[in-house]
Amino acid sequence: MNIQATDQLITVRDWLRYAVSKFNKAGLFFGHGSTNAYDEAAYLILHTLHLSSDQLEPFLDARLTRDEQNEVEKVLQRRIQERKPAAYLTREAWLGDYSFYVDERVIIPRSFIAELLHSHLEPWIAEPEHIQHALDLCTGSGCLAILMAQVFEEAEIDAVDISQDALAVARKNVDDYQLSHRVHLIHSDMFDGLSGKRYDLIVSNPPYVNVVSMATLPDEYRHEPSGALASGKDGLDATRCILSVATNYLTDRGMLIVEIGHNRDALLNMYPELPFTWLETSSGDSFVFLISREQLAG
Repeated sequence: MNIQATDQLITVRDWLRYAVSKFNKAGLFFGHGSTNAYDEAAYLILHTLHLSSDQLEPFLDARLTRDEQNEVEKVLQRRIQERKPAAYLTREAWLGDYSFYVDERVIIPRSFIAELLHSHLEPWIAEPEHIQHALDLCTGSGCLAILMAQVFEEAEIDAVDISQDALAVARKNVDDYQLSHRVHLIHSDMFDGLSGKRYDLIVSNPPYVNVVSMATLPDEYRHEPSGALASGKDGLDATRCILSVATNYLTDRGMLIVEIGHNRDALLNMYPELPFTWLETSSGDSFVFLISREQLAG
């Protein structure tokens, strides 16, 4: 960044305007917690100044010290030059009101399933206390497992991932929320390590990016572990695996909820006989399906 130019930036408002201009000029991609340059710039500036993300307005005209200016300039420069998502710069990601530690060992949480959990999966689960055992398959940072533990207060939650690195991150989050007595982290390739277990609810936000999309992902996604994104030629390798054996791990009244990205048409063509229920999210009803064990079993 131009040192002479940044010397003229005095207040939070100055730095915010400058950051938005620089982000737009650099053509950054936003999709890991924010959707535009303004929100991302505001978040990075507030976080760097140790202010809450809802405290922008009272501090817009506050003057920054020289040390604060240097820190803000540094984080903005990294966002532009490294194309690293903001969550990796701050080591923090938010799903609604819940904050999670993240680093490059896990993808940045952004699941539509989190929205559905915030509403307690109503009306599909009328009595949350009936969920006694639940599974978060491909848990990554552990965020969905933690949200399930908050929603289903009587449930024991298994959180599974093939990556030991991801489970290390999940462990930190589980410990931060003091849920190690209810959220159990398991190293397993999909269901391989779950022999004999049965769940009232299985949720999964598995890898679902196809080959064509992987080749054209924005630079920001290149910082995420590819194994948590790519899922074969059509993006459905992981989903096929789940559907092929989920009946063996669901209780008689158990339900399966899976996020599949933009693969709805491909999935319906592959399984025309399955009566998927498509759940409404903030981006529509094409991204997350629900199906019961009874429906899966035919």
